Amino acid sequence: MELTRFDIIKRPLITTKTVDLYKKLGQYTFEVHLNANKSMVRDAVEKLWDVKVEKVRMIKLGGKLKSFNKRPYKGSDLKKAIITLVKGYKIEIPGLFESMTAQQQQQSQEQQVAEGN
Repeated sequence: MELTRFDIIKRPLITTKTVDLYKKLGQYTFEVHLNANKSMVRDAVEKLWDVKVEKVRMIKLGGKLKSFNKRPYKGSDLKKAIITLVKGYKIEIPGLFESMTAQQQQQSQEQQVAEGN
């Protein structure tokens, strides 16, 4: 089975660490298909958002060992891709980082007002 670009990129990952990576280094983090490699992810991102990718880093996380009713099982594996774009390019995903950055900007403004008093 050949993977399409929609199969390769599953979803963007939004955590505190990924938002920090975005703000400080301009890097985006996506969950990708377990069989995807760097070149496949690079092509998928470039075609989906019409951007130029500078670097792709891949991380494969094994599933956790868990138990349910004293029966052990293994959770599903996860593969992440951290994408660095060429300067001047940006991926526009509506509502992705804007809400997180707006909240943090508002908090920093409130702190500055509190320190000023």
